[in-house]
Formats: sequence, structure tokens, C-alpha cells
Amino acid sequence: MQPDFLNLPKNCGMAKVKYFYNPETCTYERVRVKPLDIVLNLSVFLTLAVVLAIVFTMVYGRIYKSEQEITLREENQQLLEHYNLLNRELTDVQNILEEIQKRDNNVYRVIFEAPPIATSVRKAGSGGTNKYKDWLKKGLKKEKLIINTAEKIDELKRRMYVQSKSYDEIAQLVKNKTQMLACMPAIQPLSNKGLTRLTSGFGLRVHPIYKVGQFHPGIDFAAPQGTPIYATADGQVHKAEYESGYGNHVIIDHGYGYKTLYGHMVNHNVKAGQKVKRGECIGFVGSTGFSTAPHVHYEVIYKGEHVNPVYFFFKDLTAEEYEKILELANKENQSLS
Repeated sequence: MQPDFLNLPKNCGMAKVKYFYNPETCTYERVRVKPLDIVLNLSVFLTLAVVLAIVFTMVYGRIYKSEQEITLREENQQLLEHYNLLNRELTDVQNILEEIQKRDNNVYRVIFEAPPIATSVRKAGSGGTNKYKDWLKKGLKKEKLIINTAEKIDELKRRMYVQSKSYDEIAQLVKNKTQMLACMPAIQPLSNKGLTRLTSGFGLRVHPIYKVGQFHPGIDFAAPQGTPIYATADGQVHKAEYESGYGNHVIIDHGYGYKTLYGHMVNHNVKAGQKVKRGECIGFVGSTGFSTAPHVHYEVIYKGEHVNPVYFFFKDLTAEEYEKILELANKENQSLS
């Protein structure tokens, strides 16, 4: 009997045809491949090929960069450096603007008697980072740096707007400065060339009748009856009348918060509502009302508060004369009213 292997088909050695040994029949039978197996094997092969291709591409991409990618990376690095430089420049601008704001509050607005602008007004917010949420949705890299830059620009724009409005206000005050200075008390209410007529200063003084200490809201100038009394600044006569305390007296409203009072006149030659100029005669020295001798009682009221009139004698006195009249005003003496 011949061996079974002698009964193999002639093409059994070919790779494309496979056989298996069937022990029941003691023969070699041809392997029948199902279509499903072919499909599965092909799918596995293709999947492995795709995975290997992706891995290869990633590894190759990490090791070997294309010229375009290299150019983009260089451009991104340059943009990042520019952003950092821009941030530093913006910080410098913020510091400069802050110095301008300090000068505005502490110099310009003080000179023109304008109230300072609060820091909360200068740095008013505009919604924080929520304003830039659309940027974050786009997944921008370095978003913190970009948003920080945008916030600084927004803050600078707001602060510059407030500062420009402040300068507009200051410019208007500059236009009115001449008028404001003309309306500010600046001379003595009567002629006092020898500086001998100031008899009682501002503050606690001895009452002329009761001989006790009492606050004296103005200063007294002794002079012969009939001596002319002058308006110390431009303004409008608020009152020109008689009352028991001040006697014949005149009150002038100068605007800008200033008022002046001239008391104990023998008579006045202005009436309420009349406009007067600095140096214009408004009445004459007398001893009417609560008075012990001919004199003029002079008061300066600023925004409802009595202030020392001697601080407003800067226009008709030299520096030496001003020092002397300050000394006279501070001496302890008895008021005449």
C-alpha cells in the first residue's frame, strides 16, 4: 500500500492552496477559507496598517519638521516676544498716566479749587474677564497673556477718557481764572498805608462791653468817622441794611463761595442787587450798632465758614508789610464790636 502522502495533489506545495490531515479518512483535505474570514483578516490587516502609518507619521513629524512648520514656530515665538514687550510698554504707560493723575489731583485741581477725582472713578471696571469669554472659547494659546494685554488697554482707554474730561474742566476753569481772581477778596477794606489801623484780629478776643473772651469772626480797623470803605473784590451786594448788632452794614456775594461783610458804617451808598468792583467805595466808617468807637468790622466767609480775613490781604501789601499785619492781627487785644 502506498503512503498517503503519495496521494497528495500535485499542487499541494503551492502557498495559495492549503491542506490539512483528516485522521478519520486518513487523507489530506483541502482547507476551505470562508468569505467572512477573508473579510476579517483583511480588516485586521488594514487596521494595523493605518495604526502603523499614524504612529510613523507622528514620530516622523516630531523628529523631522517641515519648513512651513518651522516658519510658523518662529513666527509664534516672535509674536510671543512682541506681546511681552507690549505688556511692558503698557505698564510704563500706566505708570506715566498715574503720575499725570496725581499731578492733576494735587496741583491743577487744587490751584483752581476743583474737587479731586476719586480713584474709584478713574479706575472704573468694565466687566472683568467675562468680556473676553469668546476668546477663550476659541482655545487660543497664551490666552492669559492676550487677555492681560487687552485688559490693560481697556483700563488705559477708560483712565485716559476720565483724564481728558478732567482737562476739559480745568481748561474751563482757566478761562474763568481771571474772573475768579477778581471775585476773591484781596485788599484791605480801607486805606491803611501805615498799617496802624488794625486794632483787633480774628479769633478769641475780649468783648468790648462784657470784658470776657469771645470769638471774633472778623477783624476791626479803627478810623475816623466818614473814612471811605471799599469792596475788597468784585461781586453783587447781597444786603445793605441796618441791624442792632452790625449797625449799618453791607454784605457782598462775590461768587465762587466767597462773601464779605462790612459793619458799623455811618451810612452806605450801595443797595441790594447792585454790582460792585474791587476798590469801589460802598460806605463810610461809623460806630452804629453794637460798637464802642468808629471802626469797620470786616469778615470773610468762604462756603459758609468764617475765615481769617488777614490771609486775603495779598494784593495791596508787600511781603514785609504782610508779615507785619499778620503780627498785628495775632496780638491779644480787645475788639471794638
